[in-house]
Amino acid sequence: MKAADRSARTAQKTAQATAKAPQRAVKAARATAKAGAATAREAAKASLAAIKGAVAAAQELIAALAAGGWAVVAVVLVLCMVGLLIASPFGLFFSNAEGNGSGIPQAVAQINGEFTARIEQIKEETPHDILDLDNDAVTAVLDNWCNVLAVYAVRTSADGGSPSGLDGLTAENLALLREVFWDMNQISSFTETVPKGEDETEIVLHITAVVKTPQEMAVEYGFTDERKELLEELLKPEYQELFQTLIGSTQDLTLSVEQVQEILDSLPDDLSEERRQVILTAYQLLGKVNYFWGGKSLVLGWDSRWGTPKEVWAAGSPSTGTVRPYGLDCSGFVDWVFYNISGGSYIIGHGGGAHMQHTYCTPITWAEAIPGDLVFYPEDTHVGIVCGFDSGGNVQIIHCASGANNVVVTGKSGFTTIARPSYYTS
Repeated sequence: MKAADRSARTAQKTAQATAKAPQRAVKAARATAKAGAATAREAAKASLAAIKGAVAAAQELIAALAAGGWAVVAVVLVLCMVGLLIASPFGLFFSNAEGNGSGIPQAVAQINGEFTARIEQIKEETPHDILDLDNDAVTAVLDNWCNVLAVYAVRTSADGGSPSGLDGLTAENLALLREVFWDMNQISSFTETVPKGEDETEIVLHITAVVKTPQEMAVEYGFTDERKELLEELLKPEYQELFQTLIGSTQDLTLSVEQVQEILDSLPDDLSEERRQVILTAYQLLGKVNYFWGGKSLVLGWDSRWGTPKEVWAAGSPSTGTVRPYGLDCSGFVDWVFYNISGGSYIIGHGGGAHMQHTYCTPITWAEAIPGDLVFYPEDTHVGIVCGFDSGGNVQIIHCASGANNVVVTGKSGFTTIARPSYYTS
């Protein structure tokens, strides 16, 4: 009975703490909205203070609910943050789900794709023998998004107030965001004829990018003193971090509580812990990494090269010689998963492709399939990982697919053989 009483008291305290958190969030949101009527800089500061207050309150709640209530805390924290942000100068970064479906994360991915496509267009339209692509400059462009968003936010603001567009990223706002991006990040190219031998020459195509600073854009756009003040506030480190969060950085590979639970629900109850971790690790890249022929990565966590335009160097693909966002191919994805699950101590296939990975496995039948086993196309032209079963008991496969240009989960269509990696102890 005593244990039951303690449990009841804990539940009551949990409920009381959970109930107070949204109330604090509402008060903070109202304070933030009210601050919006003051100067832009004051509004920005008030928003940040309110958001920090919500985080501090949530941290207190986490401590109070350490004995099992952390999932509730995560939900409360998200609700608090969303409420605060919508009422703050950052409200414009939330998509209107009933609108065109284009939020900031989607817009960033779309415009990055256009940037890569522009490089490929220059390459295709300019006769050359050798491509000299300034990868450092290209990376600087892709890392410049926080500054782009800060300038964009100020351009959409009224002098002395907060940025507009609180109803989501409309088509008009998307066009303006694209304009700011290309104004701040400009691609330049030129060709150079160099000697190749005694009587031969070859043409080198140089492609680079020039990144403008937010201060340069303030002058170019003719910002008023009020807007310059707001821009300087938004360029502070704490806001740059918040912008990165709003972008939906794919560098955060953490799965949510709901995602983990959904994945685990699809797995057998008696599945070994090492296989569970393989599946959860594989899901960390779901929908986040482009397909890139010959793309490999022996990096723990997010590989900073992913998404950076690079020329496909590996032979044997229609994409060979084209410039695409760097990512993984099918065997590269499997390599990354096992490398990460082992803490960097194991490379399945020992550096080879899908065929080499197959040789380090034991053949099994489909009836013996267990999540974590590998599956292959005929002649080992493609590889994936068994990641669970659908409601009908059919095998589900997670793999980096060229057709989807990403990591996806599908049925076993196309996969003809299955094998068990020697990595597993059982």
